Amino acid sequence: MPTATLQKFQDFSEQLGLGVHNFGAHALKVCLTNTAPASTAAALADITQISAGGGYSAGGYSLSGVTWSETSGTAKLVITDQVITASGASIGPFRYVVMYNSSATSPLGALIGYLDYGSALTLADGESLTLDFDATAGVLTIS
Repeated sequence: MPTATLQKFQDFSEQLGLGVHNFGAHALKVCLTNTAPASTAAALADITQISAGGGYSAGGYSLSGVTWSETSGTAKLVITDQVITASGASIGPFRYVVMYNSSATSPLGALIGYLDYGSALTLADGESLTLDFDATAGVLTIS
């Protein structure tokens, strides 16, 4: 399967400055869509998710191993790879994987960024896609 790089939403920078995101404590999730996210989107409600089924539920998947650390003035967000597996039916098609803060309430489900796989993917029953988050460089850094 192809790999993709996180593209941040424009509003994420403002949300970060307003304290909407606390990567050390908040729950992060990813949802799937086949509709190109607008760079100006701010909340989960702005995303048109794919239909539930095949193991995919509205709201998507919880991410684990989320850590936020700082070394020599550079902060880094690290997330454990997420495996998405179709079960009982197919998942998709989807092209975009949208990361959001499910703990955020204003805006509800504050958006962080998205992965663009370049073309629509469909996982047949039993197939998997690994969201390969770079453990060394991190998903995102601020210096």
